[in-house]
Amino acid sequence: MASEIELRLQKLGIELPKPAAPVANYVGAVVAGNLLVVSGQLPIGPNGIAIKGKLGAGVSEAQGKDAARLCAINILAQAKAALGDLSRIKRCIRLGGFVNAVPDYQTIPQVINGASDLMVEALGDAGKHARYAIGVAQLPLDAPVEVEAMFEIA
Repeated sequence: MASEIELRLQKLGIELPKPAAPVANYVGAVVAGNLLVVSGQLPIGPNGIAIKGKLGAGVSEAQGKDAARLCAINILAQAKAALGDLSRIKRCIRLGGFVNAVPDYQTIPQVINGASDLMVEALGDAGKHARYAIGVAQLPLDAPVEVEAMFEIA
């Protein structure tokens, strides 16, 4: 039977992908006690990085938000792989977002809202979280956004 989270995702038309393999020497997620920490996820779709480039230099805020949303979907895919069942998620504690942006780019928090909004849509009130959003000079594979997460689990 599908968890409440998976039912919400179905209503949004979202099917969780197979989790992306790490691009370096780390694992996709770690369970430690009642915490699940998911490594930074890129906006990887069925054909690789869905959107490439830098915010403020060819990538729009809307495209950045879409990329952040895809990162959040990939976070949930990693969570399901690590937990076996998304119903074990009690709440999202924190999201952290990195935005590949030109030095004077001003709407970094709004870009990461793409991930935050998806987490609340998927988890309801349990998706409300603490957060950081940081502008960076570059990200792996020329991704415009990378997002990591921490969850409290049962």
